[in-house]
Amino acid sequence: MSLANFRNLARKIICVGRNYKDHALELGNPIPSKPLLFLKSPNAFVQEGNPIVTPIGSQNLHQEVELGVVIAKTAKGIPRSEAMSYVGGYVVALDMTARDFQDEAKKGGAPWFLSKSFDTACPVSEFIPKEEVQYHMQSITGLTADRICKRQQRFEE
Repeated sequence: MSLANFRNLARKIICVGRNYKDHALELGNPIPSKPLLFLKSPNAFVQEGNPIVTPIGSQNLHQEVELGVVIAKTAKGIPRSEAMSYVGGYVVALDMTARDFQDEAKKGGAPWFLSKSFDTACPVSEFIPKEEVQYHMQSITGLTADRICKRQQRFEE
C-alpha cells in the first residue's frame, strides 16, 4: 500500500492542540498537563497549491504550520518504544482555524469542530517517506509558511 495517497486513505486527522507553549500563552490559553487532542475529518485535506476556502461567516482565519506524521498502520495502546515503527512518513501541514468560530465555541463550552474541520482546513505537502528523512527530532527547530518563520521552538519544550 502506497502512503503517497494518504489523503484518500485517511479515516481521521488527529491533532494536538496547545503543543507549543509560547503560542498557547500568546493566545491566553493555559498550558495543559496532558496532550489536548482534537479531530479534523479527512475532507479538511487539500493538496498544496489548491485554494483554501474560508468558511461562510468567518472573518478571522488563522494558520499554524505543523509537522504532520502519517501513521502507516492501525495503532492503539502501543508502547512508546514501538511508536516509530508505526510512522510511515511526514508532511508539512497547515492547521487552519476559523478563530472567530473557535472563540464562540469556547465561550459556550462547545467543541471546536466547526472552527477546525471545515473543507480545506488542512492543507498538506506531498508525502515524504520516513526512509527519506534524515533527522534528529531534537534538532528540528522550526517550520515555515510562505518563507516566513512562524514559530521556532524545540520539540522537547
